[in-house]
Amino acid sequence: MASSSVDEPAKASRKSDSHQQKQKLENQDEAELLTVPDGWKEPAFSKEDNPRGLLEESSFATLFPKYREAYLKECWPLVQKALNEHHVKATLDLIEGSMTVCTTKKTFDPYIIIRARDLIKLLARSVSFEQAVRILQDDVACDIIKIGSLVRNKERFVKRRQRLIGPKGSTLKALELLTNCYVMVQGNTVSAIGPFSGLKEVRKVVLDTMKNIHPIYNIKTLMIKRELAKDSELRTQSWERFLPQFKHKNVNKRKEPKKKSVKKEYTPFPPPQPESQIDKELASGEYFLKASQKKRQKMEAIKAKQAEVLTKRQEERNKAFIPPKEKPAVKPKGAPTETKIDVAAIKEKVQKAKAKKLGALTAEEVKLKMEADGKKQKRKK
Repeated sequence: MASSSVDEPAKASRKSDSHQQKQKLENQDEAELLTVPDGWKEPAFSKEDNPRGLLEESSFATLFPKYREAYLKECWPLVQKALNEHHVKATLDLIEGSMTVCTTKKTFDPYIIIRARDLIKLLARSVSFEQAVRILQDDVACDIIKIGSLVRNKERFVKRRQRLIGPKGSTLKALELLTNCYVMVQGNTVSAIGPFSGLKEVRKVVLDTMKNIHPIYNIKTLMIKRELAKDSELRTQSWERFLPQFKHKNVNKRKEPKKKSVKKEYTPFPPPQPESQIDKELASGEYFLKASQKKRQKMEAIKAKQAEVLTKRQEERNKAFIPPKEKPAVKPKGAPTETKIDVAAIKEKVQKAKAKKLGALTAEEVKLKMEADGKKQKRKK
């Protein structure tokens, strides 16, 4: 009995350990399944996968504009050659202005008709044949974004479409490099060819640009995402803390009305009934007066009003005769009667002036000159 009681907790600990190991393995398997190994590609669909072919014939047709007729006429043999490799028949109707693709008895890939339909759609939207043929590859998709109905004003639409292209196509080129997609802006549509992840980003950038969000903001976020994707540790983490948050600066505030109507509090009771003219007369006592008395009251009220108007008019007329208030006269300050004269200072000035007149020498200079003359005479003797 004692040995069995000891074995029970050991068994329980073993079970818990094995359960934890199973959970770890499951978590590892899930992480491995979520991440696609580098360089892996889905195997191509061959005739061995569908040896019996298709039961019914499928076809798609699309119209093209008149200006594309010359280009399509030139490159149509190349289109037929590319589609014949997949056993798809292509016809060009220049009278009706349409392109048609349909499957044949030899067609084995059921999805190739969808890719052929996308090919003729891209050719109709001014995409070159060299780029449009890429849609027949398995890892390439396309997206045609309609932008004509997103902006009502024609001038605003043209400006935003030009903003998407950028100066000399620089913005469009940056978008192509970051998304690995070929982007073509033509008329009211934007055609994109590339991988699915890139097409998703292209659609977002195009729609945001037509909603007046500059494409440079989305290009910045794409550049940051591209650098973060290189780090294997950050692949499973959230990137929100790294991405920039842009705020709208020019938010149009709703214009508030000048007169704001204050809503009254709701009451289930109706408002009181307004008083009639008879009720007012009954309250003031006019109802019981005679016609002559009522007439006299009216005349008195009219005369009182006339008197008020006359007084106001008289006051306005009298305003012209009221003299304006004059400023008080400022008395001039009296000049000082007594002036002190410094006689000694005046004498000094006069003497200095005399000395300066006609270049006269000072007393010291005269003495020095006399001495110099005496010495010269002695030397001569």
